[in-house]
Order: sequence, then C-alpha cells, then structure tokens
Amino acid sequence: MAIGRFVSRGGEKLEGALDHFKINVEGMICLDAGASTGGFTDCLLQRNVSKVYAVDTAYGELAWKLRNDKRVTVLERTNLLYGVKPLDETGEKVDLVAVDLGWTKLHLAIPKILEYLKPGGSIVALIKPQYEFGVSQKGGGNVESKGVLTEDYAYIVASKVRGKLQEMGLLTSELFASPVKGEGGNQEYFVVLKKQ
Repeated sequence: MAIGRFVSRGGEKLEGALDHFKINVEGMICLDAGASTGGFTDCLLQRNVSKVYAVDTAYGELAWKLRNDKRVTVLERTNLLYGVKPLDETGEKVDLVAVDLGWTKLHLAIPKILEYLKPGGSIVALIKPQYEFGVSQKGGGNVESKGVLTEDYAYIVASKVRGKLQEMGLLTSELFASPVKGEGGNQEYFVVLKKQ
C-alpha cells in the first residue's frame, strides 16, 4: 500500500479490508458512515464505485477533491442514527456501507444502516475497540499508556462486538486486523456483515 494515495489513512485501512475479503465494489452505490476527511470515500472512488453518500456529523472535514467529485453526495451535520434525509426521501438503497464511527458504538448504528442496505448488500465495518470499550472500564492491565488497549484486549473487545452483532441476527465474517493502526496505535478490526 502506497502512502499518500488517499486523503487520509482511512483509505489504506479500507483498501486492506476490501482486498482481504475480496470485495469488488466497481459500479456499486455506497454509503460511507462516518466519512470525516473521506479516506473510505476516496478508496471507494478509486475502485470505481458509481456513487458514495458521505455521511458525517461534522462540518467541513471532507477533503476538497471529494467534495468536487460528482459521484459524491456530501451529507454533513447528519447523524446516521436519526436518518439520512436523501435516502429516506427517495427510498434508494445502497449495495455497500463502509463504517468508521468514533464515539457511536457499532451495535447502535447497525439497525439504521440496515434500513439503507439492498438485499444481498454488505456492511464493511471497522470495529474500534478503544471506543467500544467503556470509559468507566479503562484501567488495570488491559490499557497501555495514553489510552491504548493492549492488542490481546483489543481483540477480546472486537470479538465481543462481533458476538453482539451475531446476536442481532447478522451473518459475520471473521475479524481482520486493520493493516493501519488507529488512534494512538490502537489495533482495530474489520468485519463484514450481511443480513441472514
């Protein structure tokens, strides 16, 4: 993976997951949940998707080159948990949802995400153990310096999240360690989800 090919490191993360899970996104309509600067969106565009809905609660973070790409619908100040207005209004469904949420626990966002997914569609979700792990639980031997979870504990947390998603009735892939570590050096994991 070449550094600097994407507007953020998120592109390298998603690239690794798409390659690992052998997902061909060419021609797909996608939703980037938690778009931020747009690393996931950039990766999807470079793989020739037909459209990306770039959704984020923030404003002004999405890279300029992505804002100007006619395949991108920029949806800032949009909390996915409360709906995505253009999709709600048109009823359009997407083929793939790429998820990189910070402070929102994944299992809370999945029910809304499923509303926008076509039958047979996939969710490629980044599990961020450092956020899934409750703030009140931090401490002990599971946290290294500066809030970085030990890799063993990060895997345990990611496995628990995967288990919770299975309990919600989703088909889940195995966990795939992101090739690029997250905030502060935290190990993050991808999982592919499908409706049963």
